[in-house]
Amino acid sequence: MDKKDIVEVLERIGTMMEIKGENPFKIRAYSAGARTLQTMEEDLGEVIEAGRLGDIPGIGKALTEKIETLYTTGELEFYDKLVASVPSGLMDLLDIPGLGGKKIKVLHEKLEVDSIESLTAVCQEGRVAELKGFGKKTEEKILSGIKNREAYAARHLWWDARSVVEKILPGLQGLPEVERVEAAGSFRRGMETVGDLDFLVASSNPAPIMDWFTSMDGIAEVTAHGDTKSSIRLEGGMQADLRVVPSEQFYFALHHFTGSKDHNVRMRQKALSQGLSLSEWGLRPEEEKDSSRKAGPVEANSEEDIFKALGLQYVPPSLREGMGEVEAAERNELPELLEFADLKGCFHNHTTASDGRNTLEEMAEEADRRGWEYLGISDHSKASFQANGLDEERLSKQVQAIKTINESGKYRVHLFSGSEVDILSGGKLDFEDSDMEPLDYVVASVHAGLTQDEETMTARLIKVLEHPKVTMLGHMSGRLLLKRESSRMNVQKIIDAAIANGKIIELNANPMRLDMDWRHWRRAAEKGLLCCINPDAHAIHHFDFQQAGVLAARKGWLTAQEVFNTRTLSEVKDYLFSS
Repeated sequence: MDKKDIVEVLERIGTMMEIKGENPFKIRAYSAGARTLQTMEEDLGEVIEAGRLGDIPGIGKALTEKIETLYTTGELEFYDKLVASVPSGLMDLLDIPGLGGKKIKVLHEKLEVDSIESLTAVCQEGRVAELKGFGKKTEEKILSGIKNREAYAARHLWWDARSVVEKILPGLQGLPEVERVEAAGSFRRGMETVGDLDFLVASSNPAPIMDWFTSMDGIAEVTAHGDTKSSIRLEGGMQADLRVVPSEQFYFALHHFTGSKDHNVRMRQKALSQGLSLSEWGLRPEEEKDSSRKAGPVEANSEEDIFKALGLQYVPPSLREGMGEVEAAERNELPELLEFADLKGCFHNHTTASDGRNTLEEMAEEADRRGWEYLGISDHSKASFQANGLDEERLSKQVQAIKTINESGKYRVHLFSGSEVDILSGGKLDFEDSDMEPLDYVVASVHAGLTQDEETMTARLIKVLEHPKVTMLGHMSGRLLLKRESSRMNVQKIIDAAIANGKIIELNANPMRLDMDWRHWRRAAEKGLLCCINPDAHAIHHFDFQQAGVLAARKGWLTAQEVFNTRTLSEVKDYLFSS
């Protein structure tokens, strides 16, 4: 286990002990230990190897032993026993915003709450509002959280679905009976969340394929096993459907099962306008009264053939949402969409100096390995105390460390000094102008006060966009997909303010954020807004999130020219240092 994982285990131990009502001093010891470990800038492995972990204030003998065990083995019997001793229904309550160990303990003891269902019941009866330390607003917030949880239960992050697809797709490809195979549906379109996974196979012998699909490892339930269609529910709760079609129908079916309902309706209308019928089975002439007219179905050896047969420019899967793409294809006006290879670096990244898992050197080395021209470091500012945000002195030291690395010539990648500066109440920034003077750029983000009313939040963001030191706005809406709704704001006013002040708005590529929402980007870019796709990386493997960011950008019709971090190092320097 790495340091971040161990911190999470310690925090979870403290929470479970809180729920069980154990000694407050022990609870605080785990919570304090987690914070101490999180803020430790030295490499944990080196500290353990040198036998110095127990010398760190806040980490006693018992905690030292547990941390060392977790680090070396990845397991801890104490933790496993504690998990087993706490009803799983109580742990589910932690998914509800605003509920921590203390409140869950009270709910369990006073109202015998032991599940989401029982919590819902006592809230609806008004009993939670009567508890000391809760009140009507807390009760309403809990019910809202439960409602959101239920609404999201059937959906999954695209990134999580991707890991499932990457396991199933190669298995299908390896079957001798499979001629072609693709994942379709909302996953192929790159929607930020997906419901069921759809797999489409071309084959003349579906039976062995169905048998393999319904007998894979990790299946919780086989809900259907037919001749040409089967459905399974995986252990993680995701449902997957498999359809097998004849080879000549494959691309028609792929188009049909990829497009949204609105896209498919518009495509069928386009076909009908030409006397044709388009379906998952093919493209053929509509039946006419003149029975003497004879024509065979249109052949398709690719999806491109289908669009070509209708006189349309090819529409990439990410655009098939019924949002004007067919009309644009009629005029041959679809943009040349951004490609992953167009990216040359990124700017929103965290190191162990705040709440990241990798050191500055490790982040630089990985960016260099990936062939990026530049990497921006933007650790949290001091108001994000929960993320070990940097104060003025630590920020100054980091700027110097980055300068030293650049001057050493150790890496081909150039490091830019930045900071993710908290936007405080009223649009004030967490650092004074003089503190930000040595920085190459500033990412301004909201981390607190996310529930302000629309007018207040809009004014707050517009004010910060008017600040001369701000380069870009980070994760604008504050949403966490499937967990937290966007803050209320007038998006168009904020976009207009960013353009008027020459600011960039981030497309945060973290799969839980993908923020600003792709639905805003097409019009925003047409107005002149510049996008920057950032992984919000807290570990080197988070650089992979850029794939999700590019997919969201493509859904927003963005081209390489409309994305800041497709620019060369020289062009980026010109932008940052001349503005």
